[in-house]
Amino acid sequence: MTAPIAFPSRDDPVVAKVSEIVGGPAGRRAVPGQGWWGPVRVALAVACVVLGLGFLADAGCRADGWSSRSDRGMWTGLCYSDVAFLYRERGLADGLVYRDAPVEYPVLTGAVMQVSTVLARTVTGGGVQAQSVRFYDVTAILMGLAALVTVVATARTVPRRPWDAMLVACSPVLLFTATINWDLLAVCLASLSIYAWTRERPVLTGLFVGLGAAAKLYPAVLLGPLLLVALRAPDRGRALRRFLTVAVTAGLTWVVVNLPVYSWAPDGWRTFFTYNAGRGPEFGSPWYALDLLRGELLPDDINGLVLFSAVVLLASIVVLALVAPKRPRLAQLAFLVVAALVLVNKVWSPQYALWLLPLAALARPRLRDVLIWQVGEMVYFVAVWWHLATLTEPAQPLIGAPGYAFATALRIAALGWLVAMVVRDVLGPEHDPVRPYLGPAPSSSTTRSTTRVDLGRVVVESPPEATTSP
Repeated sequence: MTAPIAFPSRDDPVVAKVSEIVGGPAGRRAVPGQGWWGPVRVALAVACVVLGLGFLADAGCRADGWSSRSDRGMWTGLCYSDVAFLYRERGLADGLVYRDAPVEYPVLTGAVMQVSTVLARTVTGGGVQAQSVRFYDVTAILMGLAALVTVVATARTVPRRPWDAMLVACSPVLLFTATINWDLLAVCLASLSIYAWTRERPVLTGLFVGLGAAAKLYPAVLLGPLLLVALRAPDRGRALRRFLTVAVTAGLTWVVVNLPVYSWAPDGWRTFFTYNAGRGPEFGSPWYALDLLRGELLPDDINGLVLFSAVVLLASIVVLALVAPKRPRLAQLAFLVVAALVLVNKVWSPQYALWLLPLAALARPRLRDVLIWQVGEMVYFVAVWWHLATLTEPAQPLIGAPGYAFATALRIAALGWLVAMVVRDVLGPEHDPVRPYLGPAPSSSTTRSTTRVDLGRVVVESPPEATTSP
């Protein structure tokens, strides 16, 4: 017997409409996962194709070795990546990360950079330029693996909705931003932490949160949504004990990963913190767009303004979580908190959309709403590279300051739409497309069943697996 799961062609109005082109929504007796090509394997295959296309999209820049930041063709070709440039500019070819080559990244990302450096040197006999291209290749492979793990974690978080992982696998955000930087490492760990929490594995959840924070600081903010979910749990005492286990494990994990590097190269370790503290308004942020149009409205140091804005948004999320008629799902609160973080941050790079991608698929798995958000991201993706091309050659502008600011505003509005839909679902749980699939799977009169997601199919097993609402 196979457990019923959500079919996008029946569950999602937009997908249902599109499915009429190929015969209409799945029938009532349709059963997925009977053959080898189950939902998760399909999503993994699609993700591999998307990642491969993304690598090919960078082929023009890769052929030139990302030779210069002043190369206008790189910007107009939409194939910029930090990876090869940082290999040369941070001196990774000359020594060890943090001690000889200070980098503005947390320790776990630095470790991945060091491993990639060793592999690039090992397989490349050329100079630094050739090594930097191979460094990009190794990084692309590692980030691709992280993306695949993210797809699997997304598919398994809500066992009866494995097809939601397709929103990650076939995303244009994944296609165009996967190899700009090392963000997918933290995205992978954050996704695993949410999956572990739904399986009532607090130690494992804390481990992944701590590792994620050691790769990119943003996974640490997941502790806030975890606390709010625990406060709204029916058995609050037990839930708070689980949360405390998560928080302590996350803190210890972060310390264990960071302490050796801090002891060995304290100045290099501090680079991440000093670099980010000293930043002003940078590309993508609303502060940068405002600075372009009306710079006199901003103070010289915007740290206080950023902090105030963050506090207001985060306090609003706390109130929302506490007054909601039913306990919000972890994915909903996590999405809102990370969205608030990127909205008020001093920099909002194109690849930061990856932070939100699996959270959006879990929080609001509706094709229309996710597409609206990603269209805004893609408009901005083109606009920011054209803006940089214009800065490189002002005599041949591709987009002016008003045009770039408009693209930033459109991006904010598109994310705002998705945020509004998630907030509506929290306040009106009857609108939430995920909530109907959170209970135990339908069972026969004699067998109590539950859904388990294998790599390629969805099956029923007994006794039921204990899970916590994602």
